[in-house]
Amino acid sequence: MSNRVVCREASHARSWYTASGPQLNAQLEGWLSQVQSTKRPARAIIAPHAGYTYCGHKDEFTIIPVLVGALSESKEQEFGKLFSKYLADPSNLFVVSSDFCHWGQRFRYSYYDESQGEIYRSIEHLDKMGMSIIEQLDPVSFSNYLKKYHNTICGRHPIGVLLNAITELQKNGMNMSFSFLNYAQSSQCRNWQDSSVSYAAGALTVH
Repeated sequence: MSNRVVCREASHARSWYTASGPQLNAQLEGWLSQVQSTKRPARAIIAPHAGYTYCGHKDEFTIIPVLVGALSESKEQEFGKLFSKYLADPSNLFVVSSDFCHWGQRFRYSYYDESQGEIYRSIEHLDKMGMSIIEQLDPVSFSNYLKKYHNTICGRHPIGVLLNAITELQKNGMNMSFSFLNYAQSSQCRNWQDSSVSYAAGALTVH
């Protein structure tokens, strides 16, 4: 067998993050140094799959990727039950990669509640409705929210699986809570020609 090392080109350098290795390292070290320790380590997180400005990684770990497609509610429940025993294991950390609202003509989504003010305020209100439901750990309400508003949360199905796994563990008396820690938008939409992607990061802890 060949011992040749294969390197994957950093296709998003100079766009999602700097192309300078030393500058990127300094940025990552700076962001990670600001992370505050908690008494209860996270058991699961929701993190954007955008640039390093919105998310980061630390320490040694083994990644087991799981690709989640467009599942039905019953399948989200089924897989939630299957994954629940792994979520219960404190040696595991679940990372759900998801952005939130993709708004604009290029995303074919332009929900706008004028009562919220400018478009970007409406987007924020829409996202935070969904974030609040996730914090309630209620998979049925989250599914109903998506049916009503059709928010373009790209990781909605893995989030649904996670919520169903949590529900399964709650049946067995495990006490958990989820809190969103940060929210941002790639830009502030003010007219119909604008577009943006929303980012939110949060963590699940066991009590």
